[in-house]
Amino acid sequence: MNLKYRNELCIVKLKSMALNNNILKWFSEFKLSQYFTVGIVFLIFSSCSISYKFNGASIDYSKTKTISISDFPNTADLVYQPLSQEFSEKLRDTYAKQTRLQLLKKGGDLNLEGEITGYQLTPMAISADTYASQTKLTLTIMVRFTNVKLPDDDFEKSYSVYRTFDSNVMLTTIQDELLKEIIEEITDNIYNDTVAKW
Repeated sequence: MNLKYRNELCIVKLKSMALNNNILKWFSEFKLSQYFTVGIVFLIFSSCSISYKFNGASIDYSKTKTISISDFPNTADLVYQPLSQEFSEKLRDTYAKQTRLQLLKKGGDLNLEGEITGYQLTPMAISADTYASQTKLTLTIMVRFTNVKLPDDDFEKSYSVYRTFDSNVMLTTIQDELLKEIIEEITDNIYNDTVAKW
């Protein structure tokens, strides 16, 4: 074999090896940087959590400074004794925590009043043995809202929310839990309609 040909063959092999080595080096660096980037992104997302809650009020605090929230009496056919107080307090807490309005007994720039008009149980989802497998608990509240500063915002509206539960479960065992969820949803809806304007 020709010496010149052997040298050329060796040079080609060396260049090929160098090229392969550079490619391998580039891939390993790329992979390393890729893993590094993925690791940094993972750390950022796992160590931080962002929570958005749409509870901002659209209140002009230079004009509107107070709110009065009356007790909501229970006028429903079916009466659960603690309901009136629990609902009224939750509604007051919602405005106290989410606005800078001062709570008054009566005569506020904003006024909320009304009554609990419905508290009912309805059988749902009839099973094969003709018994209801689910029961629906519905709470209905009539609300009258007045805005002394902006009378165009005044309204009267009925809010109704329900939860279903297994008919084999006694209402007394889950009533408080269901009412907590229902009251939370109704007070959020009232808040959104009155000051958040969602």
